Parts: sequence; structure tokens; C-alpha cells
Amino acid sequence: MQMYASTAGKSGGEFYTPQEVSELLARITVVGKSEVNKVYDPACGSGSLLLNFVKVLGHDKVRQGFYGQEVNLTTYNLCRINMFLHDVNYEKFNIAHGDTLTDPAHWDDEPFEAIVSNPPYSIKWDGDANPLLINDPRFAPAGVLAPKSKADLAFTMHILSWLAVNGTAAIVEFPGVLYRGGAEQKIRQYLVDNNYVDAVIQLPPDLFFGTTIATCIIVLKKSKFDNATLFIDASSEFLRSGNKNKLLSEHRKKVLDAYTGRKNIAHFARLVENGDIAKNGYNIAVSSYVEQADTSEATDIKALNTEIARIVARQSELRKQIDAIVADLEETQA
Repeated sequence: MQMYASTAGKSGGEFYTPQEVSELLARITVVGKSEVNKVYDPACGSGSLLLNFVKVLGHDKVRQGFYGQEVNLTTYNLCRINMFLHDVNYEKFNIAHGDTLTDPAHWDDEPFEAIVSNPPYSIKWDGDANPLLINDPRFAPAGVLAPKSKADLAFTMHILSWLAVNGTAAIVEFPGVLYRGGAEQKIRQYLVDNNYVDAVIQLPPDLFFGTTIATCIIVLKKSKFDNATLFIDASSEFLRSGNKNKLLSEHRKKVLDAYTGRKNIAHFARLVENGDIAKNGYNIAVSSYVEQADTSEATDIKALNTEIARIVARQSELRKQIDAIVADLEETQA
């Protein structure tokens, strides 16, 4: 599937998330746990994110099974086949077909202890054109709906609503949701003021099929031990492999260690009080809080001036030599 996605162009990203990213998301959601009740992905594609819990925890450590929903019928069928191919028994998964935002399928199954997702970036949805959505218990707490042209934070609010009190959600997001204004700023205000944002992780560019943008991960929790948000800048943690960047095991370990340690690391991680985020207009872009390392080289001014003086002197000498050659040529022609 990875090989097909890599040659399928833009469409490859619609159903497949690279394994190293999927594993990182799964490991983030199960930090400190050896098993979970059930796992969920509201935009599950081929199920690659859900199936990483089999790798991370094991079949029998997801007690009540794997849940997901996919709007594309072909990809939905592909996900179900993928479950069988990975030895997940029929009674252990529940994959639904339909639009998660307007017609969610698992009302009776939530809450979920671990949620992972890589929803489609900045797609259109009904938004405030559908008067029923503002009273939907998933979206109503924020007091505003995500813009009709950008459904990213609608998925985020849906995920938060279905997250268990002791659960963790890790969501791949388009970077614009971190700083855009309007309704999205108000939704971020709701998330930050209620202390739901556990961490924001900046990923390297060119990780995903069909896009080269540098995405990010938003980690949500309903039960935290502090009133702060951890920002991690992993934008340079990658290895170029073929025509894509890859997160190697050491890169994933560095991110996970920083996430679990929850301490400041120069030029890599910073724990920021939510009050400071509020003062910054609820901007949660990692670059606003983690200072980049200064990679510029120090310049020796005295040595530079000496070199400039040498170049000027050499230029003057060459000028004299050229003038002498021109004078000889003029005398010869005369």
C-alpha cells in the first residue's frame, strides 16, 4: 500500500499515512499505558493509523476493538480488507461508511481512550449553512463552527467530544489552524482556556504523499496535571529518502522523550503557560514559542577588514597593469 501511495500522486495521501507518522501518533496516545479500551479514527482511510495499535500494543491489548469512519466508499472497503489482512477479527473492528462531521456513526460507542487521525486538510463542509450543527453537542461548546471552507477544527472538536476523560488524541493538522483568525481563533481559545491542548508538535516538511507542506500534530487531553501546553519543534528531525523525508526511529524517540519529559529543551521544546498563549492571541504555532538555533557563523571584523584592504590593493595594482597594457597598445597602433 505504501508503494502504491508513493506512485499514486495526490490521491495517495487520501488513504495512506506513512507508517513512521502513524506509529508516532499511536505511541503518543498510549504513553504510560499497556492497553486501552478501544481506538478510533474519524477519517480512517485504509486504516493504517488504527492498525499501528496492533504493532504498538498487540491485538489483545485493544480490549473492545478498532473503530473508524470513512466517507470514500472505495477507501472504506479497502480499510475493511486491510483489517482482515492484519488478522483483526470481524468482531474486533467496526468501520462505518459516511460523513463523520454531519452523520457520525458511533454515537453509542464513544468515548474512546485513544484517538488518532489525519483528517483531510481544509476541506469544505456545511458549517453554519446547516442550522442543526451549532446545537450539535460536539460543536456547541466552542460557541462557533469551523469555517465552511476549512473543516479542520470541526474534526478536532468532534474528536475532543468523543475522547474519554482518561484518553489522549493525536491529530495531524494543516499548519494554518494554529494561527488563523476568525472562528478558528475562537475555537482555539475554547481549547486553550479549558486546558485541552496537551502538546503541539511541528513535523518536518514533505513527509506525506501528495503534499510537501510541513504539518503538525495537536495532542488533546481532558485530564492534565498542569495548565500549560508543550511545544515541540521537530521540523529538522528527518532523513531524506528518495523523493520524501522520513522520520527514523531516533527522530520518533526524540519527540516521544520530549513529550513524556514535558520540560524545556533549548531550540527543541518549550512548556508554555496557557495564560501566555492567551496573551499571544491564542496563536499556537510552534515557531511562536520555540526559538530556532542560531546557525549563522561568527564573523571576525578585523580579519574581514584586512581581507578587504588586500583586495582593494590588489585591484589597484591590476588596474595599473591594465592601464600600462592599454598604453602600449595605443602607442603600437599610433
